[in-house]
Order: sequence, then structure tokens, then C-alpha cells
Amino acid sequence: MDRLERFGSAGRVIQIGFWANAGLMTMKLLAGHFGRSEAVFADGMESAADFIAILASMIALRIGSRPYDEAHPYGHGKAESLAAIIVALVIFGTGGWILFRAVHSVIDGAYEVPGAVAVAAAFLTIVIKEALYRYSIVIGTKLGSPAILAAAKDHRKDAITSVSTLIGVTGAFFGLAIMDPIAAGLTSLFIFHIGYETFMGAAHELMDGRLADECVDDIVKLAEKVEGVEHVHEIRCRRSGQYLIVDMKLDMDPDMTVRRSHTIATEVKKRIFEGFPNIGDVMIHINPHEEEHEDMIRL
Repeated sequence: MDRLERFGSAGRVIQIGFWANAGLMTMKLLAGHFGRSEAVFADGMESAADFIAILASMIALRIGSRPYDEAHPYGHGKAESLAAIIVALVIFGTGGWILFRAVHSVIDGAYEVPGAVAVAAAFLTIVIKEALYRYSIVIGTKLGSPAILAAAKDHRKDAITSVSTLIGVTGAFFGLAIMDPIAAGLTSLFIFHIGYETFMGAAHELMDGRLADECVDDIVKLAEKVEGVEHVHEIRCRRSGQYLIVDMKLDMDPDMTVRRSHTIATEVKKRIFEGFPNIGDVMIHINPHEEEHEDMIRL
């Protein structure tokens, strides 16, 4: 999958989520207002806040799709992780607003019996948001896109919170009016949890955190199969948007010519590119095999 195809697929996922969210937001705000449900109206406000998150993801994908340049020699992929941070902050803010409203309603004892339209809106939201989550998580995992994975978590958050909303609004509809603001309060706790996971994942990537060992081990095995490579002395991987950047040190015969070692290193890089379409660059350093050498580093 080439660069244009990757980012084209990512863009479609975000746009589908954008327009679906627009429809759900309008539906829930109207249903919450006319159906007299604080939980459903809060759900609609949450969808309104999601517009900021989705817009941030769309902008990030546009920026991240740009190839490397002189000012950004490692590409622009970190824009996706920055967008995921924005998504997390929006999620936190939404959760805080919903919790405040819910606590205020319980303290004031301001309960209303919601209408059937509010119940229907909550149920429809669950179905649509769960479908969007499953679609987004498949594409996001395939592309390794932080922006899409963050958007997928946001869809799952909406589906989960709408379950709470449905329980609360249904209970209130059948006479237990206090369940409506209580459902809104429980919803905020789910929102905080998902916001925390999204934030920590994006922060880990922005700080060039370690990737899953399975991925690193597979790269090492592939490199060591190349004739002339005695051993992979060290390997580091970091994420830049949908791509990974690999730094590795290869042990080779100390009597090998520079030309020969360069040819082997090029073959290693070629095989890694062929085996891992989500790797954007591979930096290779050559060490003499079975000779003492000190790795100089100041980090």
C-alpha cells in the first residue's frame, strides 16, 4: 500500500465518522430537548465536542500525509499523535461537563420524565457508534494510524456511554426519574477512562516510547537471515504517525570491505521494507563482530 493509498483510506474513515457524528449530534440534541432527557441531551453535547476531535484528526491526517522535507527530515507523522492528545483533552472536558451537570441535577432534584423519542435516540446511537468503532479499529490497526485509533476509541466511548444513557433514560421513562441524571454521571466515568487511555497512548508515541516486542523481534529475525549479518547488536523502533522508524546496529565480519558491508546493509533495509509496509525508514550502523566496542550515547 503506497503513501497516497494509506492516507486516502485513513481520510475516508475520518470523513465517515465526521458525517455520522453530525447526524447523531443533531438527533440527540433534538431528542434530548423535546424528549426531556438530560442524559440524551448530554450525549448530544458530547457528540458536539467530538466535532473538535474529528476535525483535529482530519487536519492531522492532512499534515501527516506530507512527505519529509528539509525542516522535518523524519516526516510529519507526529501530527497524528498530537491530534490524539487533542482528542483526549476534548474527551476529558466533555466528561467533566457531563459530570457537573449530572451532580447539579441530583442535588437540585430537578428530574423530568423523558419521552419515548429519547429512548429511541439512545438505542440508535449504540448501534451506529458500535458499527463505526468496529470499522475504524480494523482500518486503524491495519494502517497503524494513531489518529484513526483515537477516533475508534472515541466511537467506542460513545457506544458505551449510550448504553448507560439507554438504561437511565429507560428507567426514567418507566417512573424512576432520578436514573436519568445518574446515567449521565456514570457516563462521565466511562469518558474519563477512555480519555486517559487515549492520552497515555499518544504521549507514549510522542516520547518515542518502546513498541511491542513482537514487532521488534520480527524485524531482528528478518535482518539476521541476510547473509553476512552475524548478529543484530541493537535495535530501536519509534512511531511517526502511521509509519515506524527503525534504528539498528548490525555485527559483521571486521575484515569486510566498506562496499560489501554497505551492500549487505542495503539488502537488510530492502527486505525490511518488503516485509513491513508500515516502516518508513531504517537507519543502520555497522559494528565489527566479536570485537569490543563502546556504544556512545548521552541520553
